[in-house]
Amino acid sequence: MIRPWVQVKSTPLGDFRIFTLRSDQKISPRTGQPHDFFILDCVDWVNVIAVTPDNQLVMVEQYRHGSNTVELEIPGGIMDAHDGSPVHTAIRELKEETGYEGENARLIGEIFSNPAILTNKTFTVLVQNCALRYDVQLDGGEDLTTRVVAITEIPNLIRAGRIRHSLVVVALYHFDLWQRSR
Repeated sequence: MIRPWVQVKSTPLGDFRIFTLRSDQKISPRTGQPHDFFILDCVDWVNVIAVTPDNQLVMVEQYRHGSNTVELEIPGGIMDAHDGSPVHTAIRELKEETGYEGENARLIGEIFSNPAILTNKTFTVLVQNCALRYDVQLDGGEDLTTRVVAITEIPNLIRAGRIRHSLVVVALYHFDLWQRSR
């Protein structure tokens, strides 16, 4: 039976604006030995499945510094303190990044982003009947282009390696499950 590890010490290591880093020392319940773990405290993230009336998915292409690649993704971002909920974050991010707005926004998925080292969750929010209504409002560190893609093409884009962001693939899976349950 797997048991929680007992934390004996936690040491802050740095604050890096979008996350803080700490070292937690914990005791293995199996061996009784201490081990150090590095933990990134992050705010929650939100991914947006934005669907147009003609069954297109609003997506973005953007450069990702970690992989040094341009990726095809869905809109999304971090939850600001004033957002209040993943749904409010999704509506804000969709409008800022793409200029699109829709209706019937609702939560359809929730996961741990990477429970091995991250403390946050990633939420998937579905927004329906999306239409382009605004100019984009990109942050200084953002550079992206909006793409509208047929929902039927999503599996092929994943299979071809065109969509490679793991949290985007999970969000698309949540959307697939939602569609199957209707």
